[in-house]
Amino acid sequence: MGMKLISWNVNGIRAVLKKGFIDFLDLHQPDMILLQEVKASPDQVEHAFEEAGWDVQWNPAVKKGYSGVATFSKVPVLSSRLGIGSPEHDQEGRVVTTEHEDFFVVNVYTPNSQDELRRLPYRMEWNAAFLSYVKELEKTKPVIFAGDLNVAHREIDLARPKQNRKSAGFSDEERAGFDDIVAAGFIDTFRHLHPNEPDHYSWWSYRGGAREKNIGWRIDYFCVSSLLLPRVTSAAILPEVIGSDHCPVVIELG
Repeated sequence: MGMKLISWNVNGIRAVLKKGFIDFLDLHQPDMILLQEVKASPDQVEHAFEEAGWDVQWNPAVKKGYSGVATFSKVPVLSSRLGIGSPEHDQEGRVVTTEHEDFFVVNVYTPNSQDELRRLPYRMEWNAAFLSYVKELEKTKPVIFAGDLNVAHREIDLARPKQNRKSAGFSDEERAGFDDIVAAGFIDTFRHLHPNEPDHYSWWSYRGGAREKNIGWRIDYFCVSSLLLPRVTSAAILPEVIGSDHCPVVIELG
């Protein structure tokens, strides 16, 4: 059975609902869509997603108008959980896990290391805790995790690597954190299927016409357990979709 999964940091679901989000769903017809930075709780969003056939799992941050993730699925959800089971990491609404027949899907919004890398120490703790969480899940079923991972892994994954060597999202430490993901057996689906293709980005600064010039970063990913790799038939980025400073990323499973 084929499945299409989309992940998108919408930078505010209320804003994106005013910018054609429902039309986007109608056009692309995903079986699941994972949203990051929803910046809202379900009661603040006036749309009958459940009536349209979606199973909705929402994890808002404790702090209002900040962070938050939501998973919408038309694939049967056997169980779900919010967070990674760690009080120090579960206040910011960063993870929703849904269990399906053949795998888990983990929707994740990784903390940003921020200016001057002031949050890097926390980010490194998060990386380790999150990787441990998905590896534990994998003991039961293969895992797909997707979302805004807030790191460009290699130089090919951003337009200006040399200027950004010590910037949040391209520090040596964050890149090593992605190396750990790969070493743990998870596959970056887009780069696996498009190994040497430059100029594919999923986030652009609002400054200086960066999006028009395609001066961007690839920081949104679908990673899969190696067992699932044979089922991944395509992985794509949809830069033409506007409404956020990120664009959606998508995989299809056969």
